[in-house]
Amino acid sequence: MNQHAKVDIRHSTCPHDCPSACALDVEVPEGRSIGRIRGSKQQTYTAGVVCAKVARYAERIHHSERLMYPLRRTGPKGSGQFARISWDEALDEIAARFDAAEREFGAESVWPYYYAGTMGLVMRDGLNRLSHVKKYSRFYATICSTIARIGFTVGTGKIAGVDPREMGVSDLVVIWGTNPVNTQVNVMTHASRARKERGAKIAAVDVYNNETMKQADIKILLRPGTDGAFACAVMHVLFREGLADRDYLARYTDCPDQLEAHLKTRTPAWASAISGVPVEEIEAFARMVGQTKRSFFRLGYGFTRSRNGAAQMHAALCIPAVTGAWQYEGGGAFFNNAGIWRFDESIIEGHDAIDPATRVLDQSKIGRILTGDAEALKGGGPVKAMLIQNTNPMTVAPEQALVRQGFAREDLFVAVHEQFMTETAQMADIVLPATMFMEHDDLYYGGGHQHISVGPKLIDPPGECRSNHEVMQALGRRLNAVHPGFDMTARELIDATLKKSGHGDIDTLEAELWRDLQPDFRTSHYLDGFAHADGKFHFKVDWGRVPVGSGGLMGAWERMPSLPDHWTIIEEADEQHPFRLATSPSRSFLNTSFNETPSSQAREGAPTVMIHPEDAKALSVADGDPVTLGNMRGETTLTARLFDGVRRGVLIAESIHPNKAHIGGRGINMLTGAEAVAPVGGAAFHDNKVWLRKASTLA
Repeated sequence: MNQHAKVDIRHSTCPHDCPSACALDVEVPEGRSIGRIRGSKQQTYTAGVVCAKVARYAERIHHSERLMYPLRRTGPKGSGQFARISWDEALDEIAARFDAAEREFGAESVWPYYYAGTMGLVMRDGLNRLSHVKKYSRFYATICSTIARIGFTVGTGKIAGVDPREMGVSDLVVIWGTNPVNTQVNVMTHASRARKERGAKIAAVDVYNNETMKQADIKILLRPGTDGAFACAVMHVLFREGLADRDYLARYTDCPDQLEAHLKTRTPAWASAISGVPVEEIEAFARMVGQTKRSFFRLGYGFTRSRNGAAQMHAALCIPAVTGAWQYEGGGAFFNNAGIWRFDESIIEGHDAIDPATRVLDQSKIGRILTGDAEALKGGGPVKAMLIQNTNPMTVAPEQALVRQGFAREDLFVAVHEQFMTETAQMADIVLPATMFMEHDDLYYGGGHQHISVGPKLIDPPGECRSNHEVMQALGRRLNAVHPGFDMTARELIDATLKKSGHGDIDTLEAELWRDLQPDFRTSHYLDGFAHADGKFHFKVDWGRVPVGSGGLMGAWERMPSLPDHWTIIEEADEQHPFRLATSPSRSFLNTSFNETPSSQAREGAPTVMIHPEDAKALSVADGDPVTLGNMRGETTLTARLFDGVRRGVLIAESIHPNKAHIGGRGINMLTGAEAVAPVGGAAFHDNKVWLRKASTLA
């Protein structure tokens, strides 16, 4: 008689770089492997829904091409020629090369580099502890959220907003600058509930008719980098037509009269010329927002990845303050809940070992740093050795021509700790096999909701894979890096962090599965005052005195508009570069995670660029033609996809495909720039001027 395998249902949290941090119910057959994954119905934000790529996680965690053993490069850099070695050999060599770089060039010549391949605090942030203890060059994270966070905080005073579950009781959900069908499906769960149960409308504001906009009742299609103009015109109409809540403005905002006067000239006609949105659509949207008290603004990251991104976030955030929507359940705004966690990561990151004199290098400028740019190096010496975890800069970092040049240096030693042989791992001298999230313990929070959780180890890792923390412990011993964090297990670090943060202990949190930290209604809606010292929402911003920690002021911050406006610092199209390009996220990849899974590869296919049919006709480009895009930073070749869901002159390239998937082997980030976005840095991935021409398949 055949016996069915025993299948346990265990609980975890998705670790990937997504605000949803979904609560997961995981099938664990016989305690040795992973089966189907479902969103947990026990956690009220996930509400039983998870994206398709995570539901199929078994094909990733049990993939035949996972790295299993440490490797040493045996051929030229990038050749893919490696030989298996032992863990001791690998770790000894990394430590010896780090020590040699430190002796000859100083400790700052070593630059540990990481990012959000996992959002678990122990496995993501523990690398900072090594940097701090050894006085290696420190790391300034700028690729993802820096711009958006500052734009929201200057308005409210804190990175926190309305309970995102209140989308389900809203009468108008405005999804602005994000495509949650592709990137955070739970937003659509709650917005769709409001539509089904209350007859609510869903509005989408974005630069192309993406999968979210296709489901929306109200579609606002604008040009990249023009959200500020659109927002100002909306507020102009609200004041003009008596839809501004003047009692709320007087009580809760800093300078409503000054704002109203400023907006007199920001008419719908003015904004239409800039954004491409017809005047009648601007006015209809404004009236809908003004007449719907329960208007929930779900603001995203996408529209802030522009040189004027912080100003754009602030401008959009000002609209619910003008209408007074914050007063009502299902009204107000939400972007991220970073202000409510209160995590003390001092043990994980080794805060007590920080030397403020040690230079801090900008993640986004890795190409400039590795090619010796003096400004990017902060006037210091070259980077000679790196350890890279949780990120794939050879594909995801901007200015790829410089990134490639930098990683090709023969005098640069690189160790990469990875799950697959990524394009960054292919450039490494030593490659280490890494665990996945169900193979180690970690601590998680949900940027897009209000829950914290422990993600426990569910199964043993394959081969000789080790966790990030285990690698830190082993290197710490070899490098004489002394700190209590190196002597603690991952579970002990989680327990200590929870206790230092006032969140109890690990056993209690594990028993709860997911803990809801959402503040009460009055706090979440700022009904007792906003988080600025004066208790007001700020329409007027002093960009030189931003209220959150940062790596210092950067970019043209002194030129930023103090009141909501369209800031014309974006990379405008010109005669040589007649198109504006945004590099938007796809549905089946997540940055370069899931690039290797067969189902995601099948759905995404080859790299394409969306171009308006009239623009294509003018260039004699047909659907499916290979086309080359280029600018002063580089070129890439991919396949044209004719698409009338963009404004004329706008191009959309979804997802970050591997460079090798592009015709000619040059990826989309050949075109993106690393100039620091004001006021505190960031990368403007969706703000690129380019030219386009037909290409041969041999490009």
